[in-house]
Amino acid sequence: MAIRLDECAIEVARPEAVVHEHLDRAISAQRRAHDEAIPAIVEAARLITAAFEGGHKLLLCGNGGSAADCQHMAAEFVSRLSADRDRRALPAMALTTDTSFLTAHANDYDFESVFERQIEAFGEPGDVLIAISTSGSSANIVRAVKRARLLGVSVVGLFGAGAPLRDLVHTAIEVQGGTAAATQECFVVVEHAICEVVEELLFG
Repeated sequence: MAIRLDECAIEVARPEAVVHEHLDRAISAQRRAHDEAIPAIVEAARLITAAFEGGHKLLLCGNGGSAADCQHMAAEFVSRLSADRDRRALPAMALTTDTSFLTAHANDYDFESVFERQIEAFGEPGDVLIAISTSGSSANIVRAVKRARLLGVSVVGLFGAGAPLRDLVHTAIEVQGGTAAATQECFVVVEHAICEVVEELLFG
């Protein structure tokens, strides 16, 4: 006998309620960023703008969803965020995309130094590194930040609340998300805001 799905499970919550709560958390995280993080977001955008104006580049690193954020943000800078701006490309590189290097280095050495090694290869004084981490404590992000500072690379940190790394970066943007999902969703809003400010400062 066929069993209908709506007859064979006890619903703890209606799907609509789950979605409602999820969206409420996302909105709350963005509201807190609006109220608390704008000065740090603008500071980060000005730091990146100054690097581009000086002929320097932007590097980005992160793990998992934050790795995807790095690629997303780099794409916005190299291509463009605003469709109404026909502008030059801006040099931004996500250190999360070269699978040949990432797997070779993790196999030959360790995964904790995969970003540090690339910063050693590509980082130069005057560059900016954006380190994205929900926890703000990932070992490979810590090592990347420390290497960047040794090389004279300015560091912007985009972290969840209470990140241990906040005291190691030049500009810390902390997102009070409550959950990892809400924090990560707010990261995208912050990243777009940074891109938009940089485009406005550089191109009007």
